Amino acid sequence: MFINKQIVFSSILIVVLGMQGCKSKFEKLKASTNIAQKYQEGVKLYNKKSYTKALSLFDDLVGRYRGQAEAEDLYFYFSYTHYYLRDYITARYHFKIFADTYPSSAKAEECRYMAAYCFYLESPTHSLDQANTIKAIEALQLFINLYPRSDRSQEAAKLIEDLRNKLEIKSFENAKMYLEIGDYKSAVIAFKNSMRDYPDTKFAEEMEYLTIQAQYMYAKNSFENKQEERFNEAIQLYAEFIESYPDSKFAKDAEQFKMDSEKGIENAKKLLALETSTAK
Repeated sequence: MFINKQIVFSSILIVVLGMQGCKSKFEKLKASTNIAQKYQEGVKLYNKKSYTKALSLFDDLVGRYRGQAEAEDLYFYFSYTHYYLRDYITARYHFKIFADTYPSSAKAEECRYMAAYCFYLESPTHSLDQANTIKAIEALQLFINLYPRSDRSQEAAKLIEDLRNKLEIKSFENAKMYLEIGDYKSAVIAFKNSMRDYPDTKFAEEMEYLTIQAQYMYAKNSFENKQEERFNEAIQLYAEFIESYPDSKFAKDAEQFKMDSEKGIENAKKLLALETSTAK
């Protein structure tokens, strides 16, 4: 039993010492002043996809190689290392710096594209704030403007389309939110703005129907002296809707809002007439 324990302990000790030996070798390299060796080892680690270790070496070398012939390739590796580690904010920054610092480089176009692409990767789901989505569209459009003949411009255009689709969904969902919480006036405005901003939206039919609903509810919850005008607006919206979508799945419900609006006008007139006669 004692011998077995000794064997196990010795095996563990050998493994631990072996690991420490490997670690100390890398740590020695990090502490070394031989920047050429560091650079070569950093590239080897990069090619082996050991990006964390490669970055540890590149991070020390970037400043030391500034102004030298190797600086361009080093900074290119450095930028991509952040990208492969999914640190897109830092990668975006360094890709842009590369493109600005080496505008004549054969890699400048790629880095300019990657800077915009990192913005794209930072764009959140449509339910969250879309500030990064807008920045991504601007960055991708700038790339297209700078490199209109590049093959990457076609890919950038596809990414912009995807991002705009996200903004379109966000706009639609925001307008629906106003309707759901009972802020009917804001809902009407939001639906109209969304259709103006995205005239080819796939939600057009539903949004036009929901605009009728929101306008009807806005009129219904207004003071009597404002109802006739606002119900008439709902009726007008219905006429435009049914002209555009005569076979819509929302047609029956939209017609009900129109009829309820007509009744609302009659009731409002009666109440106003009663108030006038009572006042006399």
